[in-house]
Amino acid sequence: MLLEEFNTAPAEAAARLVRACADVERWVQEVVTGRPYRSVEELVAAAERAADPWTEPEIDAALARHPRIGERPSGDGSEARLSRREQAAVADADADVQDRIAAGNRAYEDRFGHVFLIRAAGRTPGEILEQLQQRLLNTPARERALAAGNLREIAAGRLREMVSA
Repeated sequence: MLLEEFNTAPAEAAARLVRACADVERWVQEVVTGRPYRSVEELVAAAERAADPWTEPEIDAALARHPRIGERPSGDGSEARLSRREQAAVADADADVQDRIAAGNRAYEDRFGHVFLIRAAGRTPGEILEQLQQRLLNTPARERALAAGNLREIAAGRLREMVSA
């Protein structure tokens, strides 16, 4: 969508686009009510400010919508399409790496109580596996902060991808 279209779209349509980036209602509303934006970078900067910090319930809401790394998201919605594209490299990884990521996902969820989240776009399956293994050593508080930071990175990247100048 062009920035001009985003700026002039009905609030519900703009909110659907933003919600595909991160399903955090307060954040979605802040980004939408901040229109019009003069540039995509201004839009992304406003979205990043509104997301820092997200509350614990907001982080939970956003995490609940993310598929596990290595699992193909179902559906045809924008969020599923974005996740499939972001995780494309993992889907093409060899079976050993995929198995190790799946085992790491289970260990991570057992330890931290939510899905392992990392900005997968631009990372190789090996890099993702290495990060997963390292992050399993974190304290719950440190890991929560890293998950929230990755949520913000993913949301900003998606917004940048979905709205163009």
